[in-house]
Amino acid sequence: MTTKKRKWFSFRTVLIILTAVLVGYVVYQNWPDIVDTFHHLGETNAFVLLLLIPEQLFMYFACGKIFFSYLRNRKSVKRFPNKEILLISTELNFVNHAVPAGGIGGLAFLTYRLAPFNVSAGQASFLYLFRYAVTTVINYLQALVAILVLLGFGLIPNEAKWIIPVSLVMNFGVFLALWFVIFVASSKKRIEFFARTISKTLNSLVRLLTFGYKKQIMRYDKISDYFADIHESVKMAKENKRYLKKPALWGLIYSFCEVGTYYIVALSLGRWELLPYIMVGEAIGSVFDGIVPYGLYELGMAGVMIALGVDFPTATIVTVMTRVITLVFTIASGSYPYYKAIKDNK
Repeated sequence: MTTKKRKWFSFRTVLIILTAVLVGYVVYQNWPDIVDTFHHLGETNAFVLLLLIPEQLFMYFACGKIFFSYLRNRKSVKRFPNKEILLISTELNFVNHAVPAGGIGGLAFLTYRLAPFNVSAGQASFLYLFRYAVTTVINYLQALVAILVLLGFGLIPNEAKWIIPVSLVMNFGVFLALWFVIFVASSKKRIEFFARTISKTLNSLVRLLTFGYKKQIMRYDKISDYFADIHESVKMAKENKRYLKKPALWGLIYSFCEVGTYYIVALSLGRWELLPYIMVGEAIGSVFDGIVPYGLYELGMAGVMIALGVDFPTATIVTVMTRVITLVFTIASGSYPYYKAIKDNK
């Protein structure tokens, strides 16, 4: 009888070790803020702060429902029980915090995680972009409402009026970017040209960096299939707009939960009046969430709140404390499900 030798350095083992190192790096980078948050915990109402536990879990669930309420319309995709939706969303949130790669790590993990459910890489990418698009648009609509409220009550200082045109420009930029993505993905010819350009550019760059040793890193047929899949997903969504109603509704709920996380921390500090300031700061900061490493998001949010007239200590405490608490909760709730998903996923 023969026995199989165990592979101690398999891809999964390396991935788990690499993730652990990255988590350690994120904790190390945030350690001063973690210590500072610990010192400020005595200033909070602990019972209000504990509301973050069910609120965060519900936010993860809402994030998952953006994806899976859409996937229910695909007959080839397996059904997802609510428990699985919550688990995958918790794991995804963990990856987005643990891997400081501007959301790319989250997209790669989502593609890997959904593969056993007959979800292709193109479909996963469409869902990831759709979730970002829905939540970003809703965040900016929330910000515009909050700005109107603050203007109506005369609570925006004259020196902070620049936030209004900045918000409008960012709104225009977001809608322009979304229009461009839809424009490219809606045409098979345009998306094939896009795929051909990316494969040629990447392969030329690889040849340049390896001095001709490596001829190509990406085959055109593979990347063409990937973008063709995105094209089919966009085409189906445009032809069946009713499929987008439930995901958009869950996106609305998810966006409210994002603001609610900061507001619960503000309430625990007795600052109930900060809601509109948080809405504006969170919206402007969120534009960086999917494209820059973790950290600049909170810096931008605190800066906007301070510019709007919130005192420096309060703005920084609310922002930093929320980031630290959610980071700790993310690691505590997501590390084991992530490890199990990597270990068990075929």
